[in-house]
Amino acid sequence: MKFKIVGDSCTDFLPEDRAKEYTVTVPLTIEVGEEEVIDDDSFNQTEFLKKIAEYEGCPKSACPSPEAYMDSFAGAEEVYVVTISSGLSGSYNSAELAREMYLEEHPEVKIHVFDSRSASSGQLLIAHLIEQYALSGMSFEEIVDKVSAFRDDLQTTFVLESLETLRKNGRLTGVKAVVANALNIKPYLTATGGTIKQIGQARGIRKALDKMIDYVGEVGTNLTDKVVVIAHCNCIERAKNVEKKLLEKYGFKDSIIIDTKGISTMYANDGGVIVSF
Repeated sequence: MKFKIVGDSCTDFLPEDRAKEYTVTVPLTIEVGEEEVIDDDSFNQTEFLKKIAEYEGCPKSACPSPEAYMDSFAGAEEVYVVTISSGLSGSYNSAELAREMYLEEHPEVKIHVFDSRSASSGQLLIAHLIEQYALSGMSFEEIVDKVSAFRDDLQTTFVLESLETLRKNGRLTGVKAVVANALNIKPYLTATGGTIKQIGQARGIRKALDKMIDYVGEVGTNLTDKVVVIAHCNCIERAKNVEKKLLEKYGFKDSIIIDTKGISTMYANDGGVIVSF
């Protein structure tokens, strides 16, 4: 096989992406108390959300082993790996170690690991761009350069119903404001650059989503040439409404709506919306 695109399971591939022979997902695992959930094709979002709702503690994730990554590299001349932000998980470091180990035995193979500095929808955009370039016959080195430049310009912003999982897992060091749940205050946040930061807040998730949509226009450039990806956790109508407003307001070239898989569901929680462009 000429090339493979390997995504950790926070890369929320579309079903048609998963069916392609050159696309491989390496699963993370999620611990809910004593139970271990593998974030692979067996993941059931409805059952998982029920487990989370009933669990009094905090679910935790574990990144793939270097060996799991190495297994995914087999059979390709070029390998492009896309991981969740290294600021949120050890998945990138595990993939980098796998790359080094694999190249010791297979020095002829070209492997690059992209730290997405994002998650979910942002990872999908990176994976799709790699696919576009690889299928066009572009060289490995040029793909790495162009995709790295795209990654550096990538914006990811989101609104969640609950920040508890992120907070309990120590992922909110950049969030200054204390969210007043009793007042239904919802922050809108960004993961741009690989760490989570609060942009602002609003009363109620609808207003927070509208503020997030305004923020897209503040930081976005050349939006009519870009694709926007909206990931949602069990709230398709909310995602469609966000998509409609983004397209009407900014005229994106195209849009994709995806449902979150395991890791994204764990962090986004029921009702979360993530936008990348």
